[in-house]
Amino acid sequence: MSWARVFVLSVLTTLFVITFFSLVEGAAVRDDSKASDAKGAAQQVFMPESDASNFFKRRNRRSVQYYEFLAEQRVKMAADERRREYNEEQRNEYENYVEEDRDEVNERSRETNEQFREFHYDGLSPRYYWFH
Repeated sequence: MSWARVFVLSVLTTLFVITFFSLVEGAAVRDDSKASDAKGAAQQVFMPESDASNFFKRRNRRSVQYYEFLAEQRVKMAADERRREYNEEQRNEYENYVEEDRDEVNERSRETNEQFREFHYDGLSPRYYWFH
């Protein structure tokens, strides 16, 4: 029952807001313009087609410094990419070296421990008592 009341109240509130705002649509803006004023405002906002095309033609021309700047940027980006690739290659080589060295050290320590166990084994106790 309470959900129905909430639904009805929300629908009524929504309808009230919609009707209120549709009545006061132009209340915030005062309209003092006259017909002659509107033409003057349009002339201030818009420009002739020839002026507009000249504006865009002027904007499309790039200076020599701009093209030099783009070329310098491309050279810098290429150098950065080469440096990044070199550093990544060096890092991979070092990681491979460390991994191989760690494997070799682990293998040597395993062999040493195994030899130690074989040498000191007395045959009375189980070899690996922590597994049983």
